[in-house]
Amino acid sequence: MTDPTPAAPTEQRPVLVVDFGAQYAQLIARRVREAGVYSEIVPHSATAAEIAAKSPVGIILSGGPSSVYDEGAPALDAGVFDLGVPTLGICYGFQVMAQTLGGEVANTGLREYGATNATVVTQGTLLDGQPAEQNVWMSHGDQVARAPEGFEVLARTEHTPVAAFADDARRFYGVQWHPEVKHSDHGQRVIENFLHKAAGLPADWNSGNVIAEQVERIRAQVGTGRVLSALSGGVDSAVSTALVHEAVGDQLVAVFIDHGLLRQGEREQVENDYVASTGVRLVTVDARQQFLDALAGVSDPEQKRKIIGREFIRSFEKVQSELVAEAASEGDPIRFLVQGTLYPDVVESGGGSGTANIKSHHNVGGLPEDLQFELVEPLRTLFKDEVRAIGRELGLPEEIVGRQPFPGPGLGIRIVGEVTSDRLEILRHADAIARAELTKAGLDGEIWQCPVVLLADVRSVGVQGDGRTYGHPIVLRPVSSEDAMTADWTRLPYDVLARISNRITNEVSEVNRVVLDVTSKPPGTIEWE
Repeated sequence: MTDPTPAAPTEQRPVLVVDFGAQYAQLIARRVREAGVYSEIVPHSATAAEIAAKSPVGIILSGGPSSVYDEGAPALDAGVFDLGVPTLGICYGFQVMAQTLGGEVANTGLREYGATNATVVTQGTLLDGQPAEQNVWMSHGDQVARAPEGFEVLARTEHTPVAAFADDARRFYGVQWHPEVKHSDHGQRVIENFLHKAAGLPADWNSGNVIAEQVERIRAQVGTGRVLSALSGGVDSAVSTALVHEAVGDQLVAVFIDHGLLRQGEREQVENDYVASTGVRLVTVDARQQFLDALAGVSDPEQKRKIIGREFIRSFEKVQSELVAEAASEGDPIRFLVQGTLYPDVVESGGGSGTANIKSHHNVGGLPEDLQFELVEPLRTLFKDEVRAIGRELGLPEEIVGRQPFPGPGLGIRIVGEVTSDRLEILRHADAIARAELTKAGLDGEIWQCPVVLLADVRSVGVQGDGRTYGHPIVLRPVSSEDAMTADWTRLPYDVLARISNRITNEVSEVNRVVLDVTSKPPGTIEWE
């Protein structure tokens, strides 16, 4: 199998976010992107030499759940501070910086969690333009009691004498609070001051520049070769396909595999709306029975993901053999496959920062080892909001760019249990009702997505008409998120929930109960499988 990971997915030199195990490391990386600067995440175990090899223009040390005094607490190669790179420490990273450079971190028993009032003693470069009193978001048990030599104290709180510090000469900075979360009133300003004023970095990471660079890189990778695109109709594949089409034009053939795991109306949207807006050549493959046969008797969610990924590729290989003959007289054979892999996919699949494998993503971990294509992944460095911005820049319809995220394995992983044709129809109908009611209520812009899950192996007792019923429960999972790395359940209005529940139980056969999932991420993932 060809290694799908490019050595350097962009020519941009990154700000490196060193991950100390914080759930917000990815959020820090996004905040840096929002400030117009490219960022990547690396594990705290990276050596100074490994970090230097990435030629960073800045370093941000993330927070983390540990105390610097815990046995086996995450540490940082002290040589990182000798690289001459502007560095910002946040929360645990702030304490690691203080301790490593000769300051004092104390465990006084005075903890600060949640909203906290901070007093700015000296604005300096880092807190320039900020009010003397401000609300910040804290989450720590230890405090920096004394700043290292050469550092100036910028802020304090009631229990933390050193809540922010700076050494402008070495361009080292730190804050005890979490500037990356919205709860810190002036948090983004802290990050922007570090990036633009302290580190002197331009805000040149934007949609136009990303498109220009990726078009150039795609052309260099593909040359005169022919390309297949794994077009599913979702945002990621739609934008990645449009971006590759922008680069190589008619060398690209978009192949849409109808695996029977789609939501209601999605095939028609791809075949009509998307083609009309892009001019991409589309080949549709009806593989519904092939996928059902392969999934027969399978209930394990990881196995389902692997099977769906395998059959997806097999379908592409079959199309390839049919298109090769057509292309033989015109140029190179079809050797490239477009995948809509995003940066959170890479991180969650263990390919970004040494993180645990949360699940095998359809477009990362689900690929067979005998893959016969070389992957083109133009979105591999991007977060979802950046992908949408690029789609709009490329002129894709808002109905496609703004649609809710949908997993590659489709409804196959929203059926808890074996996937069958009857169960798919039940779920497809319930999902269509939920989506229609959310749109009717004007809530599409307030939620990240709303997975609708069928508990196919569960039967619940109900009363419908004059008799008892034994139907399946349907789970509604509305969530709000910025990047899918963390999420909270969305507080939908009760009247909207009531309409969805009433319509599903009245209109969908075999369903007699609708329940609401009120779990955040973490601990629960957005998808049930």
